[in-house]
Amino acid sequence: MDIVEDRAATGRAIFAGLCASLVGIGLARFAYTPLIPPMIEAHWFVASDVVYLGAANLVGYLVGALLGRPLARRYGARPTLRAMMLLTSLAFFACAFPLSVGWFFVWRLLSGVSGGVIMVLAASSVLPHVPTARKGMASGAIFLGIGVGIAMSGTLVPLLLDVGMRATWLGLGMLSLLLTLASWACWPHVAHIHPPVGYAAMTIELAARSELLLLYVQYALMAVGLVPLMMFLVDYVARGLGWGSHEAALFWIVYGVGAMIGPMAYGWMSDRLGAAATSHLMTWLQIGAVGVMMFSSHHLVLMLATLVVGSYPPGVPPITLARVHRILPGDAHGQNIVWSKATTVFALTQALAGYGYSYLFAQSGGDHRILMGVGAAALGIIILSDAARKVLAKPARAAL
Repeated sequence: MDIVEDRAATGRAIFAGLCASLVGIGLARFAYTPLIPPMIEAHWFVASDVVYLGAANLVGYLVGALLGRPLARRYGARPTLRAMMLLTSLAFFACAFPLSVGWFFVWRLLSGVSGGVIMVLAASSVLPHVPTARKGMASGAIFLGIGVGIAMSGTLVPLLLDVGMRATWLGLGMLSLLLTLASWACWPHVAHIHPPVGYAAMTIELAARSELLLLYVQYALMAVGLVPLMMFLVDYVARGLGWGSHEAALFWIVYGVGAMIGPMAYGWMSDRLGAAATSHLMTWLQIGAVGVMMFSSHHLVLMLATLVVGSYPPGVPPITLARVHRILPGDAHGQNIVWSKATTVFALTQALAGYGYSYLFAQSGGDHRILMGVGAAALGIIILSDAARKVLAKPARAAL
């Protein structure tokens, strides 16, 4: 009976984590993409303001990544996560009323803050209650919410738009609120971990410093690698390939399907192959898929490549988190610190990359392939850094 109860409690905790990532990131960030053209057409805001408002979520995400652990220390992870989901729901409702650019910016910023806090706290609140052998799959299930949100942005949002722009924002708010209430009692109680005096300094000395530094650098490069097609896929298909908006919407749905497959597939691979090997394989797959996107014009081939590319954004966090657990096994406090720092690095790099790619896109006259080439190069540096680490590790082992 205890085993059954433990499994049920674990399942509820994973469900809460999935709902949080779906609300705070999947919907709050990705549902905005298909709303951009309709908001411009409805004269809610001019085109330049809509892009500016979209960036507010990324800025808020960085702020949330920095605030996550301090909020959890002061109020507890469980109340903080509940509050962030409520805040996201409230932001959706507020965005149904475009009172001004400033009003909209504040609520988009706050939705980004909630997403950053959720990314830092959700998995670290759930995974300690999951058996070690199942952590990869559990982590994938938590971040599956991001993929579901991407898929919904290509399916549910267009259906809501048939009713109206305001109804779309209100509908997203209702869905977020329902998910918040459904997961309310499912969050596990997270005990406050009080580290020993001088813990932070000890962790830096005792942990594999080079591995942690490599993790931060590679996580940042992953952000650089995933941004081009995350931002410009729809425009590339519609205008770059000249296939039109209808075909572009279909590709975004395929991207969303890949986003739903990615977290669970990579989590399963992580449990069996190890996090480092899975990360290496995942990066090679992305380089190949981006190469296909750059040089192929075959419809079916591009569809398959889009499926693989879509698996990457929500697949990266669970694999990186699994690497954190491998570097600091059994050290929950150290894992939380490293994951918080990694999330902050990712958020900062992603925001800078977004602005950088936008500038490069404008300067190149709208050449999508240049952006994809830069992203593929960033992923290639990850492969080279892995190779360099192995070469440098050989003399160290020989010296022992």
